[in-house]
Amino acid sequence: MPSRAALLAAGLLSGHAEALAAVGGMLRKRGVITSFGAESTTLNSAAAAPTEAAQSGVSGGGPSPGFDVKNLPGVTAPLGFFDPLNFCEDASEGKIRFYREVEIKHSRVAMLAALGFVVGEQFHPLFGGQIDVPSYVAFQQTPLQTFWGVVLIVISVAEVFSVFSFQSPFGGEPWTVRTDYSPGDLGWDPLGVKPTNAAELKAMQTRELNNGRLAMIGAAGMIAQELATGQKLF
Repeated sequence: MPSRAALLAAGLLSGHAEALAAVGGMLRKRGVITSFGAESTTLNSAAAAPTEAAQSGVSGGGPSPGFDVKNLPGVTAPLGFFDPLNFCEDASEGKIRFYREVEIKHSRVAMLAALGFVVGEQFHPLFGGQIDVPSYVAFQQTPLQTFWGVVLIVISVAEVFSVFSFQSPFGGEPWTVRTDYSPGDLGWDPLGVKPTNAAELKAMQTRELNNGRLAMIGAAGMIAQELATGQKLF
């Protein structure tokens, strides 16, 4: 098996391809960016009746009562609600939830990738400890490189299940998530750390997002530096 850093870096790079596709769809469909992007799990809002844009959110139970993009987790001081290009102006609730799902997935992959760079370049016992190269080329140094297609299929299996969170593209708006689905909520909390209090949950979601946003910038920077220098960072 490849080093942890290799797999995570490969996942991040493939994730950037997803991000570019998502941004392209956003620009074509007038999607949404909020406070450096969208965010995670339960979409709690403080009040505000559904806006006209939210009411165009189509199936999945219709717009959530009180849905307001400006009250979502991840809106953080000092910028607050950050949407200088007004992408949210015409976005439906389903479209907003789609971009929140995209961001939280990339945030989680980036956090793992950033950790993988630090750990994997110092601790690499697999394959006899011989894969001692920069993380961005570590995967190519393993036997799995020959079967990269199979590896890609295995990694993609989990992603297939996310299809069920989408609204039907037939007769509805494409690339939108059901309004009764909480982006990023995989139903997996083995340590029982998810708060039951709405305010505490929103604070935890905001922390996860902010860490993920920093990790996306950091991981991209580490990959770029290794590409430029050809040397390990750690």
